Amino acid sequence: MTGRDPHEPHRVATPLELLFDLTFVIAFGVAASQFAHLMAEGHVSAGLVGFGFAAFAIWWAWMNFTWFASAYDTDDWIYRVMTMLQMVGVIVLALGLPPMFASVDHGGHVDNAVMVAGYVVMRIALVGQWLRAAAQDPPRRSACLTYATVVVIAQIGWAVQIFVQTSVTVFFLTALVLVVVEISGPVLAERRMGGTPWHAHHVAERYGLLAIIALGEGVVGTVASLTAAVGEHGWSTDAILLVAAGIGLTFGMWWVYFLIPAGDLLHAHRTLSFWYGYLHLAVFGSIVATGAGLHVAAYYVEGHSHLSSIGTVLAVAIPVGIYLVAMFVIYSFLVAEVDLFHALLLVLASAALVTAVALAAHGTSMAICLLIVTAAPVAVVVGFEAFGHRHAAAIVDQRVGIQRPG
Repeated sequence: MTGRDPHEPHRVATPLELLFDLTFVIAFGVAASQFAHLMAEGHVSAGLVGFGFAAFAIWWAWMNFTWFASAYDTDDWIYRVMTMLQMVGVIVLALGLPPMFASVDHGGHVDNAVMVAGYVVMRIALVGQWLRAAAQDPPRRSACLTYATVVVIAQIGWAVQIFVQTSVTVFFLTALVLVVVEISGPVLAERRMGGTPWHAHHVAERYGLLAIIALGEGVVGTVASLTAAVGEHGWSTDAILLVAAGIGLTFGMWWVYFLIPAGDLLHAHRTLSFWYGYLHLAVFGSIVATGAGLHVAAYYVEGHSHLSSIGTVLAVAIPVGIYLVAMFVIYSFLVAEVDLFHALLLVLASAALVTAVALAAHGTSMAICLLIVTAAPVAVVVGFEAFGHRHAAAIVDQRVGIQRPG
């Protein structure tokens, strides 16, 4: 385990990594379902708090493995067994999400015991992997030991938190401290301790694959929710429009994600890794939250939601807006400038979202308003493909140092 070549050509995600990602379909699905249920019950604040905690826990579990694998994927039997153990931990984490959401909703101490148990399982394997890399890759021993040490310290903190009975407020204040410890570990290891040989194109592909998984979960959740309504009442106009909106949003958000070659930009400017990596929490969280919003819309069509039409539209429009803003911010960091043309596209997309909410407030059908929400990512895609792609290509070429003839 001496580290992969960060300039290795044609580096792609492995079948094991794809299998690992499938466990996150379950975790995303449970988080979205729990969030949607609380929103449909009218407990929006509790849903937001629980979902924010769940989104970070799921994303961080994925991050820990993905960046390690990009640098030290030996694919021998020890590596595979350790990866399988981490997959078991993700499943345990997913099983702990419902009691956590329920405890947040009821108030009092947050029940994250099963979630922490899942992390313990994952981190036994992860720490073992980092210690193995530290022993077999002497030039990067300090970075590997830093990763292992911070992981252990943070995990001790999470374990202690289980046994300290506190209010929701105190729990999340201490959780914030532990989150800071978690995210500071990679910064310290990569910036102060020599770093690891992660592969830019591989990392960008892995992020894209997780985005696709998150988008797919939204479609599956929406269709599953609509099945009951269609089975009971048959196909209605609202049900048909909701399916169209779900598919349109999924396709539009997917297209927006892959508008720029993130791998090329990361390869040319590796110092942007933390901006790229950490800002994706907003991207993945908003994708899953959009799926939860569509799930709430299905509850609304079914007649099982306490949210109003405008509340239902907001449950979809807000995460879509966060997603588009997050993608714009990531793009701006990667190209090291604020592209005014793409800022204009973001304004047009925001106008579509505001229009959808305003129409819902004036009594327009919820399903029609969701179709207008779908126009937000479509506006970005159409503007980019019609006018902005050459402009963006020139910016990217300049950023990565490519000279094109003519």
